[in-house]
Amino acid sequence: MKRVVYIFFFFLFLLVPFPVYASKEEVTLFKCVDGDTAKFEIAGKVYTTRFLAVDTPETKHPKKGEEPFGKEASLYTCKRLKGAKKIELEYDTASEKEDKYGRVLAWIFVDGELLQSELVEKGYAKVAYLYGDYKYTSILKLEEKMARVNKRGLWNDDEVLRKKNYQEAESILKKIYKFLKKML
Repeated sequence: MKRVVYIFFFFLFLLVPFPVYASKEEVTLFKCVDGDTAKFEIAGKVYTTRFLAVDTPETKHPKKGEEPFGKEASLYTCKRLKGAKKIELEYDTASEKEDKYGRVLAWIFVDGELLQSELVEKGYAKVAYLYGDYKYTSILKLEEKMARVNKRGLWNDDEVLRKKNYQEAESILKKIYKFLKKML
């Protein structure tokens, strides 16, 4: 059954027309931030860049804390960017060039491969923040469906529950430790 699904999506992908967009801009990694954000040097200046059309779990959110697969997404992104021979940004004509926080919005290519696509395919990111008909959205949506079907990463319910339970237990143990430390 899986083979039939793969074949269907492969042929569907071949039939989807893609418009021609602007060329890519080569950049240099300045710093990894998290799974869907990095700082790049562009024309001598450092810009925080938010990866277009995806959302990875949080690692340092003040209210949410660390979410399941947040570390994995961050580690994967950072490893890919640090090991890259060539990093390119592509701006989508259907998107603003910056978000409301002043971050550059772009497609990220690492050695010719779309990083957002890799993150979604591995289950480290969801397709999100779609405010227009973006160039690679159809590819990402297909990959997200395949990740769900194959229960990869975020879509592996058992793994998410295990990690969430572990994080809750770890939090409780830290509170107990602090309490006991004060008592001594």
